[in-house]
Amino acid sequence: MLSLQLLVLLGVANGTPIFAKKLLQNRFSTPLDGGLTLSDGQPLFGASKTIRGVILSVVCTAGVAVLLHIDWIAGTAMAGMSMLGDLFSSFVKRRLHLPLHAQVFGLDQIPEALLPLLAVKEQFNLTSIDIAVLVIAFIVLEIVLSRILFRLKIRDRPY
Repeated sequence: MLSLQLLVLLGVANGTPIFAKKLLQNRFSTPLDGGLTLSDGQPLFGASKTIRGVILSVVCTAGVAVLLHIDWIAGTAMAGMSMLGDLFSSFVKRRLHLPLHAQVFGLDQIPEALLPLLAVKEQFNLTSIDIAVLVIAFIVLEIVLSRILFRLKIRDRPY
């Protein structure tokens, strides 16, 4: 049961920015990096990483955590760390000069699942095996759900 709850929280944390983009389009879409370009000529994160996405991810994940009878602080930590993992992935992709929305299997999933699970490891007594299984399950679910959301015209492209 706990594993399913944690997967739901990971899904909410990572899916909220996608739904926010679809529903709000360009409203409140201020880039998190403020358009900062580094010395390599690439943006810090890129225009698709928005303040709106991070804030809504944290708020929605905390709310869903409460609905699942999990402490809202754990939900907040999971969302924050998931967004940090996503920002890390974007930072690395920009340093590799990959275009916005470029897909890199593993880099697009592992940090945004691993970091939040490590953040709540002690609270939920997660073992390394638990974390590995949850990361793999997250990757599989993300690929499947990405294709469904693409067919529903919620995502711009499937993974």
